[in-house]
Amino acid sequence: MNFALTLSLYIARQFTGATLAVIAFLTGLITMFDFIDLLRRVSTRPNVPTSLVSQIAFLHIPFACLEILPFGVLLGGILCFWRLARSSELVVARAAGISAWQFLAGPVICAVLIGAMATTCVSPLSSVMYRRAEALDRQYLRDNNGKSLNLSGGTLWLRQGDNGLVDHGVDIIHARQVRLNGGVLHIGGITIFRLGPDDGLLTRIEAQSGYLGGGRWILEGARMLRPDEMPSDMGRFTLHADLTLAGVEESFASPDTLSVWALPGFIRQLNRSGFSTIRHRLHFQSLLTLPVLSGTMALVAAGFSMRPARRGGVIRMISSGVAAGFALFALSKIAAQFGETGTLPPVLAAWAPTGAGLCLAVTLLLHLEDG
Repeated sequence: MNFALTLSLYIARQFTGATLAVIAFLTGLITMFDFIDLLRRVSTRPNVPTSLVSQIAFLHIPFACLEILPFGVLLGGILCFWRLARSSELVVARAAGISAWQFLAGPVICAVLIGAMATTCVSPLSSVMYRRAEALDRQYLRDNNGKSLNLSGGTLWLRQGDNGLVDHGVDIIHARQVRLNGGVLHIGGITIFRLGPDDGLLTRIEAQSGYLGGGRWILEGARMLRPDEMPSDMGRFTLHADLTLAGVEESFASPDTLSVWALPGFIRQLNRSGFSTIRHRLHFQSLLTLPVLSGTMALVAAGFSMRPARRGGVIRMISSGVAAGFALFALSKIAAQFGETGTLPPVLAAWAPTGAGLCLAVTLLLHLEDG
């Protein structure tokens, strides 16, 4: 029993080292291509400093690490088990009466812990850094035509162009309540600052409620305040809107900018407001599956790479393992598309590929061990 435990810990140490090395290599590779793509985009904007490219690419690193994690576990596991099989260490272990299930316990537990660490610790870091990277990208590298929208904490902040009072004017719209009812966006507790091209305040409008319709904001119970003048009641007031309902829904915080800890509360907030939560629920379930998916990838790697080298066909088996990993990736993307369209429940769309991979891995190991 002590020998089996010692062997399992030894293999777990080898597996963890190989997996972390592969994850670091793949993350670095993705970051390099991301850096090159950002350089291409910056080349058309002479006013944007090149140092911004390095900053955005650096902020993308945790996100890339999360995306590549299952493949890192798979390729790191294949590398580890292939080296152990090539040196006949696995053959000796099995000849000593230790089954594959015993010495694989350590690597699988390590893979699950790596996935759990990514979900609970890397995910919050990734969400903060990715949100900052998106803000920099939106500010310097995208054409927003002066429009900016932020929906968070149940409130709305909107910046839009306004030529109603002066040319090249700007409106800053803030609403403390936002909800969707019958396909119409309703807002409440509204404050609008109408600014000139030099950001000087022209007038301020306050309203109890309003809604978005026909390309206009319709405000009820509006009141206008001008500098050095008494407030004046306006009743119903209409204002040009650059925004559409589709733009509102797309502008809610991206699932990638929210950690696993923040997603449940944000999903409840969207439900209360009447907006769709499919993308966020799917992302939340995907984060929850990451530990199980990592353990599954470790088993898949073992099933495809533990064949003794003397029996031949090792390269074919390893290639099959890599192909199986890409097949699981494709299956997960297809299931995610079905989940986003509402064809599949988010829970099923997130967990089905992981369950399929687990069944494949167990089948391979049963055939290898007891076959």
